[in-house]
Amino acid sequence: MKPLTAASPHAIIMIGIPGSGKSTFAERFAETFQAPIVSQTKLQREFELSTESSERLQDAILTEYLKTHRTVLIDGGFEVREKREAMVRSLVKAGYRPLIVWVQTDTNEAHRRAVKPYPQGSGLLSEEFDALLDTFDPPGEREKMVVISGKHTYTSQLKIILKQLAKPDHTQPRVPLSPEEKKAQRASVRTTAARNRGTFLK
Repeated sequence: MKPLTAASPHAIIMIGIPGSGKSTFAERFAETFQAPIVSQTKLQREFELSTESSERLQDAILTEYLKTHRTVLIDGGFEVREKREAMVRSLVKAGYRPLIVWVQTDTNEAHRRAVKPYPQGSGLLSEEFDALLDTFDPPGEREKMVVISGKHTYTSQLKIILKQLAKPDHTQPRVPLSPEEKKAQRASVRTTAARNRGTFLK
């Protein structure tokens, strides 16, 4: 199939607990549409890097790749909401249309997959799986997100994603507020509330 083309390129951020099937979907999608994947997990495993080093390398690769304005899949490295929100802001600033794809699979099945040796599985120890499970932040209300099941067929998953990418409102993604913007917003709300109280007391 031909590569995805759009006035604004897509950036598909894959998230989910270890063993959910996010990397499997990303690889199939990339093959279908000839799109590249920037995978933190693959960088970490194949180059024997620490989590911190693989995330830094992923960020460096993404920084350069975004200059091409071509569709890209981002797999791993953004399981924490604060990091995802920062990445979405960077993607929008670079002219991309970000979409978070949350791959959901029940914990027992995900664990079974995750402890399989890499590359058939994630190659994790049970303790490592539990630690990553505890650090995963589900998407918040402001995040532009679509859910697919890690147990469904690729064809079923793909239909859901393509339907979401075709929606007109996908051209104007919600941009999460930065910590500074959130602080300013809260201050503005407090100021407005104080003014309203003064008006009501007059």
